[in-house]
This record gives sequence, structure tokens and C-alpha cells, in this order.
Amino acid sequence: MNRHCGGPVKNCGTQVLPAVVHPTKCCVKHTQSNIIQPEIHPSHTTNVHHQNIVHQHYFPHTESNVTQVTNQNVVMPGPGPGFGPGMMPGPGFGPGMPGPGMGGQGFCQGMQGPGMPGSGFGPRPNFPF
Repeated sequence: MNRHCGGPVKNCGTQVLPAVVHPTKCCVKHTQSNIIQPEIHPSHTTNVHHQNIVHQHYFPHTESNVTQVTNQNVVMPGPGPGFGPGMMPGPGFGPGMPGPGMGGQGFCQGMQGPGMPGSGFGPRPNFPF
């Protein structure tokens, strides 16, 4: 006899007991995804160009010449060269100025007037210039 239902064994139906909850079994499932993180590492190169300036000094030199001319007027004693004794006719000192001359050729050739014999104030002597 089955005393399960409190009497002789007989089919008395199915009974459901309260659920027994056991501790949760933990399972770990791994997934993977790729995430891109840009990492910037800058660099810089400075090119230094060296230039050397060579200063070349020149000293050009010129020369010049200056001629300084001086004049002196001196009064000499005596009658001077070309004066002879006595008055004689000869060229005068210039146009429109007749009168006593200093003999020989005067300042202006061809002018007549009384004068004294001698070389007088004739043409200029040959100077170096």
C-alpha cells in the first residue's frame, strides 16, 4: 500500500511543490571591439643655414697736381734794360696815346710816337706755359 496520499495507494493527482532556488551560476562571456585612439607624436627639424660674409676692403687712391703761380712786381733802380741816351722817335704805348715811349717796340706794334731807343716793352718772352 502506498501511503503517499494518506491511504491506500491510489492515483490522487500531481502536486507541485514550491520551487527551490539554487544560487545563480555565473557565466562570463567575453566580447571584443576595437576602438581607435589617435596618438599624435609631432616632431620638427630646424635647418640652420650658415652664411659667412667676407668683407673685402679696397682703398683706391687718386692724385692730382696743382700749380700755384705767384707774381712779384719790384721797382728796380736805374734806367732799366733797353734805355739809351736821348729821346728818339719810336712806337708809343697804345692807340690814341701818343707820347713818350720806352724805345723799341711798344705795347702795340705799328703805333708811332716819340720814344727812347732800346728794346722797351716788346712782345712777351717765351715762358714755359
